[in-house]
Amino acid sequence: MSRPFTPSRPGQRPGPRRFSRPGEPERRTDGHVLLYGLHTVEAALSNPRRVIHGLKATRNALARLMERDLTLPVEPEMVDVRTIDRLVPRDAVHQGVLLETEPLEPLPLKELGQQARLILALDQVTDPHNVGAILRSAVALGADAVITTNRHSPEETGVLAKAASGAVDLITHLSVSNLAKALTELTDEGFTAIALDSAGEADLEAVDTGAKTILVMGSEGKGVRPGVRAACTTLARLDMPGAIRSLNVSNAAAIALFVVSRHQAARGK
Repeated sequence: MSRPFTPSRPGQRPGPRRFSRPGEPERRTDGHVLLYGLHTVEAALSNPRRVIHGLKATRNALARLMERDLTLPVEPEMVDVRTIDRLVPRDAVHQGVLLETEPLEPLPLKELGQQARLILALDQVTDPHNVGAILRSAVALGADAVITTNRHSPEETGVLAKAASGAVDLITHLSVSNLAKALTELTDEGFTAIALDSAGEADLEAVDTGAKTILVMGSEGKGVRPGVRAACTTLARLDMPGAIRSLNVSNAAAIALFVVSRHQAARGK
């Protein structure tokens, strides 16, 4: 059940809402997350799955939110910028708004809709900035869902949600305990599973991505694990024309999604 923030006494620092190490966001002891930034908060407020516990905002930020014709599930608490500064990571661009909410629980694989055509699977990608940026690209490029592993994946935090710029609330997030098994199930249902790897035998541009595609991206250090690669239909690479031959995983995901979405659009004509 939603409840507002409990205001602290003037000059009192709200103990449990402080991060234990400034600049490093952590999950609160009550399991809630603090989301910040106008796009992030707007998307969260618009998501019926969200359980909202409180909203802090400056006068200007609240006015900008209300311009979006949002229905607020809780009474907002008007605060100054410094109050929010104390509650978010150092140098966070919060734009004067902070939302206290339950994290969104990932869905099981069985919740994947029958109409899904483009899925992104992350094999133990752990950096929250990268995962947030990947979610943003997935929404922008029309992916139907993102799959992560139960372990070795980042929890939802304000940092991840801010990097995603609202995408956390705009895409289906599925979580599996065994990614290789999940890929096998999906390929049995007609998906083409493509693992991105610098050692791939063909450039992704030249690969038949199929009508239903899963793009598998590996972790920042180890890449796609051998067992996961073995469960994929093919191994592909992204050929870079410049002197640097590899990309950050979030950039590689964006390019790969663009290539596959273009292939699928051409196939549909």
